[in-house]
Amino acid sequence: MPENLRTSSARDPAGKSLRPVDLLLGDADWVVTCDDNMSLVPGGALAVDKGVVIEAGSTDDLCNRYIGGREESLQGCLLMPGLVNTHVHAAMSCFRGLGDDLPLNRWLHEVVFPAERKHAKAEMVYCGTLLSAVEMLLDGVTTFCDGYFFEREAARAARDSGIRAVLGQGILDFPSPDQPDPSQARATAEAFLQGFPEGEERLRPSLFCHAPYTCGPETLRWVKDLCRERGVLFQIHLSETASEVEVLTDEYGVRPAHYLDNLGILDEGTLCAHGVWLDAGEISLLAERGAGISHNVESNMKLASGIAPLPEMLRAGVRLGLGTDGCASNNDLDLFTEMDRVAKIHKAVSGDPTVCTAREILALATRGGASILGRDRETGSLEAGRRADMIALDLNQPHLVPLYDPVSHLVYAAKGSDVRHVWIDGALVVRDREVLAVDVDKVMRDVSNLAESIAAGRPSHERES
Repeated sequence: MPENLRTSSARDPAGKSLRPVDLLLGDADWVVTCDDNMSLVPGGALAVDKGVVIEAGSTDDLCNRYIGGREESLQGCLLMPGLVNTHVHAAMSCFRGLGDDLPLNRWLHEVVFPAERKHAKAEMVYCGTLLSAVEMLLDGVTTFCDGYFFEREAARAARDSGIRAVLGQGILDFPSPDQPDPSQARATAEAFLQGFPEGEERLRPSLFCHAPYTCGPETLRWVKDLCRERGVLFQIHLSETASEVEVLTDEYGVRPAHYLDNLGILDEGTLCAHGVWLDAGEISLLAERGAGISHNVESNMKLASGIAPLPEMLRAGVRLGLGTDGCASNNDLDLFTEMDRVAKIHKAVSGDPTVCTAREILALATRGGASILGRDRETGSLEAGRRADMIALDLNQPHLVPLYDPVSHLVYAAKGSDVRHVWIDGALVVRDREVLAVDVDKVMRDVSNLAESIAAGRPSHERES
């Protein structure tokens, strides 16, 4: 990155009293702020100090008012906030492509659960999460929300990569890889929360009840109570499949969202993943309670779970973000392709090309996602006071020329591979598509070695299929 912001006399700082900042980025073809108005700045710049956004504006204006300890040109690039992936099982990158083309129930019980019982150990969680963190950073994700087992190891991987994360310790009512005795689940959850380093703002703990059909009412209550007591996010899968809704409705006499509400689960500190089979009453309830929904269209498509009623949720004012789900059911973590699929599939299903506009979808992938994670005061936009989590996309690509509307391009044309640089807290973590804090080749080798033992343990007919 050449430091050439002041090549014109109009930007000559001599004789001027300029405010010093740590970082001044300029000459970007566009700055897309993702604020409430989705403000766009052509020929844009950004001033950052102590890891915080100070101001976005034109390059000439900011160069005439700020002097950067580092000044870098982003000519040919688009600068925007980092994306927020609101639902990931990061360690499951180790299961990428394992048991494809199966319905959810079979996929879980015949492939995933057996593989987890045998292979989900601390080492796998660390390596798989680190691989996912690398993939997400390279695809422009600067914050992700995880839910899995051995979540201390996931936190270690997130810390080592430099990414921002909310990390949910998984909880089930039956034996799990890190808790063979379900009666000790509360002790495990409390130890996870107590052992989380204080003052580490980039990483935050969470608790993740897998689903209403794998966690009974008493478990759901104590986990939510513990989340409220500690001020952490409560996560759960909700209404992912029609059969799940049928089973829960038969058992409890109400649909799943009403069931959770009757238990006191739904509030602004609850994040529900999927929400494919919500009806109008449940959508209204979720909007009223302020609970968040993570929309995972590619995973829902691949598992044939259905198409969530996103336009109806948007109209009702439900708090929404986008997620990829884990690599075992997607099979990648590219939130740019996720945005494209979300916008297009709902147009096709509704027959209305005006639903799920590019601006709405980009907002869900940025500030919307930050909001449902409880981090909207920190990230999700390039507004003054937010943490400087941002990405620069290389616009010098055939599929990005010409460019009339930057927001449209980000949703309908851009790919994760267009991301060139990534900053978190104002610190460069990806430069020219190189992840600076991680030996990526070693991570890939480590996961490939784990995959050999996973593949060796599969029945021969599965290996051949």
